[in-house]
Amino acid sequence: MGKAFLVLVAIILMTYCLFDLRATPRDRVQHLPKWGWAVLIVLAPYAGALLWMVFGVAKGRAGGSPRPGPRRPLGPDDDPDFLRGL
Repeated sequence: MGKAFLVLVAIILMTYCLFDLRATPRDRVQHLPKWGWAVLIVLAPYAGALLWMVFGVAKGRAGGSPRPGPRRPLGPDDDPDFLRGL
């Protein structure tokens, strides 16, 4: 039972990391090319997956601060469209 659980966890972790690798843009992948990370994840499922999650993907943007989103009204009384309808 314990071995089956470890194999199942390895398969799930490997599948998640491979899909994450596939969805990650090439310019955000660090230290290895995408094919190198895929080989590492498949050949060493636990170590490769953990290395991918910690070191493989660049976190955030190059500037270091998150991109500001569009400013939205905080409440109905701050919304010009709502106030126009009163």
